[in-house]
Formats: sequence, C-alpha cells, structure tokens
Amino acid sequence: MLYDLLLVAGGLALLVVAGDALVKGAVNLSLRLGVPALIVGLTVVSMGTSAPELFVSVEAVLKGAPALALGNVVGSNIANILLVLGVPALIAAVPVARELGRDWAIMMGTSALFIALTFTGAIGTWQALVLLAALLGLLVLWYRRAVDHRNDRTEAEVLEAAEDGMPAWKIVAYLAVGVVGLPVGANLLVDGAVNIATVLGVSEAVIGLTLVAVGTSLPELATTVAAALRREAGVALGNVLGSNVFNLLGIIGVAGLFGTIPVPEEMLRLDLWVMLGASAGLGAFIYTGRSIGRVWGAVLILLYTAYVVSLFY
Repeated sequence: MLYDLLLVAGGLALLVVAGDALVKGAVNLSLRLGVPALIVGLTVVSMGTSAPELFVSVEAVLKGAPALALGNVVGSNIANILLVLGVPALIAAVPVARELGRDWAIMMGTSALFIALTFTGAIGTWQALVLLAALLGLLVLWYRRAVDHRNDRTEAEVLEAAEDGMPAWKIVAYLAVGVVGLPVGANLLVDGAVNIATVLGVSEAVIGLTLVAVGTSLPELATTVAAALRREAGVALGNVLGSNVFNLLGIIGVAGLFGTIPVPEEMLRLDLWVMLGASAGLGAFIYTGRSIGRVWGAVLILLYTAYVVSLFY
C-alpha cells in the first residue's frame, strides 16, 4: 500500500513538472514559428495545462481501467467547483463577475450533453467524436470572442510562459521533458491507483473520483490559493469553467478514441448528478454577482467532504 501511494505521489509530481515543461516548450516554439499569441493562448496553453489529466485518462483506457478515466474527469469537475473555489474562499472572498454567465451556460450545456451520452451505456468512438466536434465548435466561438477582446488574459497567459529569445536547445529540452515525462507519470499514477483500489476493495471509479481527481486538481488548487493570498482570486472562477468544459469534451473525447469507456451504474445514479448540481449551484453566484465568501467556502468544502464519505460508505 505504501509503495502504491509512493507511485501515485511520484506520478503526480512528474505530471506537474512535465506538464509545465510541455506548455513552456510548446508556447515558445509556437511563437518562434510566428503563430499569433492569441491562437497560442486558446490552444497550446489551454490544452497543455490539461495534458496531465489527458495522459492519465488515455493511459487508464489503454491499461483496461476505463472507469478510472471517467472517474478522473467527473471527480476533477466536482473538485474544481467544491474544493478549488471553496478553499481559497476561506482566505479571501472569490469575486464573481456576471459577465461569466455565458461561460457558465456553456459549462451547463456541456455537462448536459456529456450526461446524455453516458446514458447510452458507454463512451465509444461515435460518442467521443460528438464530444470533440462540440469542443471544436467552442474553440471557434472562443477565438471570435478573443479577437473582439484582444487585451483579455489569453495573451497574458502566453506571455507568462514565453521567454524572450529562448534558445532552440532549451525549447527542445522542455518539449522532451514534457513528451517523456507525461506518459511515464501517467503510467505510475494509474498503476498505483489501480493497486490501491484492489487493496481497499473499492472500484477503480471511486479511486478515480477521489484520489486521482484531487491529485490532478492540485495544481489548479495551488494556483487559486496563491491568487487568494495576493487578493487576486477573481480569475479562479473563469479558470474553473474553462477547465470543466475541456475535461468533459477534450479529455473524454480523446480517451474515447483509444477504447470504449463503459459507464458504471453507480456513476449514473450519483456522481454525474453531483457534478451537475455543483455546476448549477455556481449559477446563483454568477447571476447575482455575489462573491464566494468564507461561509460559502466552508459550505462548499463540507459538501465535498460529505460526497467523498458517501462514496466509501
């Protein structure tokens, strides 16, 4: 058990380092090739930051543990709302902009589409293609919106990962660390998680919904906590909305092309509805413009704790 926990911890650490290296290398390569910063932000940065979850889900499908892949995505979406927003709210109120109403509606629509597809019994090739087609449509929409607001944080994120005049060898080194480290880290994490599920006598879906989901959400949690300490937590909600949409459409969409992902009955009964309920609850804050303060942060954390306990008991 200790060995398996070390595998999971080592895998997570490697995924974080490799994912960051991949984004840095890809951003600087793209800018060197003359790709506009706006396009880089919408594609390389957005998708690169989700690379760890993507590799974990694909690895899980290839290793015959598809429930782990599905649990990872659904659990990450739940953790993103209840933990990634709840924990920083205990430090400083998380401001909520009404302008995010359209992004929240997109997340709700994406969640409804995803849940509808899970009720077909499994995520196979055609379901995966539907999800990826929806993602492509959203990327076009986001691009048009970004063109109209060129001073938004999309280009700022690119500049954070960019380094003026980065030498070619350094770009190659970053890319190599990312390309090699991500699959190795995913392999370690999946092996450890499957073994832990066996030892504890619980399903791989439960381990995906809890241990793996929280682990892959730790970078986002660390980022939002750091932002809250600087009293800059306003970007947290936008990041969560975008991440949740990409998790459902991009990660499961790609993973579904590598093999069929059966949907466990217990997930149809509980977890998908918890994800939808948590997502819907954000609407109350967005449409009233009310910040998520300490009291609501504590409520979100308590709800997440109750959910995790219910999975094991």
